[in-house]
Amino acid sequence: MRVVCPGSFDPVTNGHLDIFTRAAHDWEHVTVLVTYNPNKNGLFSAEERVELIERALGGLPEDRRPTNITVDTWDRLLVDYFREHQIGAIVKGLRTSLDYEYELPMAQMNQHLSGVDTYFLLTDPKYGYVSSTLCKEVAKYGGDVTGLLPDAVVEAVVAKFG
Repeated sequence: MRVVCPGSFDPVTNGHLDIFTRAAHDWEHVTVLVTYNPNKNGLFSAEERVELIERALGGLPEDRRPTNITVDTWDRLLVDYFREHQIGAIVKGLRTSLDYEYELPMAQMNQHLSGVDTYFLLTDPKYGYVSSTLCKEVAKYGGDVTGLLPDAVVEAVVAKFG
């Protein structure tokens, strides 16, 4: 089954990579889908996010680097992407009950509109506090985000904030 992991990934974190690679072990093909969220201020363009995700995946150790992941972008309704690309399910990572409360209505709407189910993977506890928003804020004020973001992403975030 082909599945999609949608999100803004601005920037992609080590927690995201963990979800992507775990999903790749459970499903035939995973598309990491960079989506536009009008409620979030973007640090990176969609194209930059795609490049950073691809670099982060390529930087994984060979024994952890899945070959069944592709990265794409989308700026319309997610259900339209499902139809155009024959996607069978959505995979999302959950850190806390707040994530569940945020994701549940979207999962139900997507299921209502398309019949596509959402599968939730619980985040590895070592990434439970890591979010793109927090990492951007820490980096903006000169804090060290090493170990929270893939190395290539750390470099890009530091470059953005100069």
